[in-house]
Amino acid sequence: MEIEEIDISLDLIKEIKKLKKELNSTILAHYYQESEIQDIADFVGDSLELAKKAKTTDADVIVFAGVHFMAETAKILNPDKLVLLPDLEAGCSLAESCPADQFEAFRKQCPEHVAITYINCTAAVKALSDIICTSSSAEKIINQIPKDKPILFSPDKNLGKYLIKKTGRDMLLWEGSCIVHETFSERKIIELQLQNPDAKLIAHPECEESLLSKADFIGSTSKLLNFISEDDSQSFIVATEAGIIHQMTKAQPKKNFIAAPPEEESCSCNECPYMKLNTMGKLYLCMKNKSPEIVIDPVIAKKALIPINRMLQMS
Repeated sequence: MEIEEIDISLDLIKEIKKLKKELNSTILAHYYQESEIQDIADFVGDSLELAKKAKTTDADVIVFAGVHFMAETAKILNPDKLVLLPDLEAGCSLAESCPADQFEAFRKQCPEHVAITYINCTAAVKALSDIICTSSSAEKIINQIPKDKPILFSPDKNLGKYLIKKTGRDMLLWEGSCIVHETFSERKIIELQLQNPDAKLIAHPECEESLLSKADFIGSTSKLLNFISEDDSQSFIVATEAGIIHQMTKAQPKKNFIAAPPEEESCSCNECPYMKLNTMGKLYLCMKNKSPEIVIDPVIAKKALIPINRMLQMS
């Protein structure tokens, strides 16, 4: 994708704030965005918090600094508003692991199952689901399903296994996973724990089961952020995308946060390559040009809205 050149003399923060007023727009950013984008956003949150904010905003334009499925959710909730994403290539490995045609075929094999689908999926997969959930709302939603009703949980197998343990429900799982949360090195984390014996290991439930078994606390990005503020510990090893550490440091500047290391020494695999496609430059250009715009087939959007609204009601 060819990127328009930006005048290097521009004060991007000033220009973005100016465009925000001109467009009557709101900038929504996920915790995994680069720190500059988080700092200029009107609201920073996890998937559930961002969906709720998108549903209630009175802005004319929603600028979504996140990945494609998040911006799609905002568009589904606001079909008449302009929803912009700084880079349309900002996808999600987990969403890509669950193609809509394969998911539809899988559902047909188990029609009696309630399909609870993690929000990290495409609009087309949402449209084929019964209820959408996030990592912060999944347990609460599953506990509202009658015990005699079988559940198909998609697409994250690690989150699914964690929820089976938490809820006691024997769910059928789709075999998908997140490249970031599967890349953490258990061996290196053990070494970090030995070097930092007072540090607590906190992890996102998308991490592999062997790592979760060693965690002192497991939770969604927002719950991890709450935990580090409420807990007395002064040091934490953080096993989720490293972008969250910016908000943790802002919330608790005197505490120490250590990013869980990936297996490969030479890579930044504890950072989501899709999330990091969005930059301040691209954020400015998408607002300036009112593009790229999120466009969804109205039929798919209408079907996808039903399970999303169920999530918001049950959360």
